[in-house]
Amino acid sequence: MSRRLPSAAVLVALVLLAATPVSAAPAPVATVVVDGVISPVTLRLVESAITRAKTGGAQALVIQLDTPGGLERSMRAICQRLLNAEIPVVVWVGPTGARAASAGVFITMAAHVAAMAPATNIGAAHPVSVGGGVDKESMRKVENDAAAFIRTIAIERGRNAEWGEKAVRQSVSVTEREAVRLKVVDFIADSIPDLMQKLDGRTVKTVQGPVTLATRGVVATPIEIGFRDRVLAVITDPNVAYVLMMLGTLGLIFELSTPGAVLPGVIGGISLILAFFAFQSLPINFAGLLLILFAIVLFIAEVKVTSHGVLAVGGIVAMALGSLMLYDAPEVGFRVSWRVLVPTVALTAGFFLFALTLGMSAFRQRPLLDGAGLVGRIAVARGPLTPEGAVAVAGELWRAVAERPLPDGARVKVVDVQGLTLRVVAEDAPGGGTR
Repeated sequence: MSRRLPSAAVLVALVLLAATPVSAAPAPVATVVVDGVISPVTLRLVESAITRAKTGGAQALVIQLDTPGGLERSMRAICQRLLNAEIPVVVWVGPTGARAASAGVFITMAAHVAAMAPATNIGAAHPVSVGGGVDKESMRKVENDAAAFIRTIAIERGRNAEWGEKAVRQSVSVTEREAVRLKVVDFIADSIPDLMQKLDGRTVKTVQGPVTLATRGVVATPIEIGFRDRVLAVITDPNVAYVLMMLGTLGLIFELSTPGAVLPGVIGGISLILAFFAFQSLPINFAGLLLILFAIVLFIAEVKVTSHGVLAVGGIVAMALGSLMLYDAPEVGFRVSWRVLVPTVALTAGFFLFALTLGMSAFRQRPLLDGAGLVGRIAVARGPLTPEGAVAVAGELWRAVAERPLPDGARVKVVDVQGLTLRVVAEDAPGGGTR
């Protein structure tokens, strides 16, 4: 009987173990970083992150936000995606020193949960006209529309609608502590792990119903940004877009001034296409863009027309003014940095002034040889002589007449000069040796 006791004990232990409920591991939390200007590229990134988080089985998506603002159309589309997201979306304004300005205010308030890191700020959401030409009445309509939009977002998420309207109409801005006190955001989180701890147990309402988050101890998983999105994010930077346009301009001018070089034209064409793609996502002042395009026309004309530098100087002035006026937005994130603008314009101006100096020097230089000084020199046929054609001699191209037809590239000797026409004979003809 004693031998059967261990077996019975083991059996009882197995039964108890099977009856004990096994707690399932909490679902993961996905994170994505939105850093910089809100643009169509940002919209694509947020849409992709929400879709990938849902298909990957994540219980929530955390958007780490740091933005000076952006385009109204992209901001509205992002808010629409957040309001209709099937999984909870958390916006964390971080890390320390980050901000959610202008369009970032709308995005933060549209999240299911909004949090901020220490030493961050949110606000200044007054709409800004882009491209110019907006009168006061139209601007008032835009402002009223933005105020109504932020109020409805705040009411939907249970946040301070009055403060949201002030952020739009009066451009007010607050720190993270003031934002929590005013119920603009939900709480302060020092980091992503701290955010996970404070999210645990919170219930949020999604389009599919209430969801209770279980994030204690969960390690957030970053969503890798694809190569295409990385490239698009880089070229839509205002400084990069401006440099691409300048590179495109110089490449096309090189190609037109030196036909057949091919490479400058290819690089210039690609750079201009990328620049114009970026411009459709940025607040462009069309007067500045037209001045830069006019500068390109003047530079190309300088290559084809002898203006003694007038067209080149005009192009430099137009390019400098257009560069200053290119972006029409008060935020620093939408303007060309002086550290980029000044060297770019200076290098472009220096190149054309250098080329102009060489051209003027060659124009003023007295000819080394007169017509009689060419007699006896060896020339090379540029095209067949039938018997008329052209020859190259002493670095110049002359009209020539041979005593008999000669092929392209034939070496000939100048025997006489009649006005602007050279009389030549084949180098191997009697008396045609070098002199």
